[in-house]
Amino acid sequence: MMKNEDVVLLDAAWQPCGTMPKNQVHTRHTPLHLAFSCYLFTPEGNVLVTRRALSKTAWPGVWTNSFCGHPLPQEALEQAVMRRAQVELGTEAEQITLLSDAFSYQATDASGVMENEVCPVFAAHSKGALYANPNEVADYAWVELNHLMAAVKLTPFGFSPWMVSQLNTDAIISGLQEYRDAIVTKRSAGDVGQGRQ
Repeated sequence: MMKNEDVVLLDAAWQPCGTMPKNQVHTRHTPLHLAFSCYLFTPEGNVLVTRRALSKTAWPGVWTNSFCGHPLPQEALEQAVMRRAQVELGTEAEQITLLSDAFSYQATDASGVMENEVCPVFAAHSKGALYANPNEVADYAWVELNHLMAAVKLTPFGFSPWMVSQLNTDAIISGLQEYRDAIVTKRSAGDVGQGRQ
């Protein structure tokens, strides 16, 4: 794992305006910065939810989307997604698809730590088994997307505020459903093709 990673700071127009060490950026007055969220799917269409490690600075122990991260300065977002999939889950992310580049949020956890992010949202396919990093992930589960959305609506207090907001955003919901349907259809077509051989 890299040490002393820098986070990209953003101005009010969401343009890069500097950097700050990751271990210094999250406080009670967190500056606006660039991040991302990713939802990881199996070929069967299930989506991964993870429980944040108890050692996390913000929202420790909270259930959230598959993984999140911060692009390094000069790092493409897709590269950052692939890097964090390896760091947090020990797996390769492929078929990475941008669902929204317009998502941003602010939220403050019970300890007073603030998140203040422009946070593009991605979907990806998990290639291979997971080897969750205990410094990042306390637990995880593969669930049906519809069940996850229902749980978020019924018990939003049980999940990270960014995932709750994302799963109440029509464009992101539609994108996740379309991504899931596409990989399930692709798998089914492959199964049929193999059955005919």
